[in-house]
Amino acid sequence: MMYSEIDIWTIIGVMAVATYLVRFSFLGLVGDRKMPDWVLRHLRYTPVAVLPGLIAPLVVWPEATGGQTDPIRLAAALVTVVVAWWRGNMLWGAFAGALTFGILSALS
Repeated sequence: MMYSEIDIWTIIGVMAVATYLVRFSFLGLVGDRKMPDWVLRHLRYTPVAVLPGLIAPLVVWPEATGGQTDPIRLAAALVTVVVAWWRGNMLWGAFAGALTFGILSALS
């Protein structure tokens, strides 16, 4: 399906306004108030939930391979998770996963 230029800019504009309103509803309306402890406790897990949600589709169904699962990406993701859990440091895990991906890509 082809979109005209005006359709694309309309979609971009509507999404920009929607994104602003969603962020403003939280930051503008609630930002200066004290939140309950249970809300703050749950908000700490937001990055932990968002990051895998962004990365998992790229590992399981990468578009670079036509949507096929790539064993190299799976191995790098597994090394990342194991090293991050073992060392308790996400940076070490990311470094180990990138190194694994680079080495396995070079060998294949």
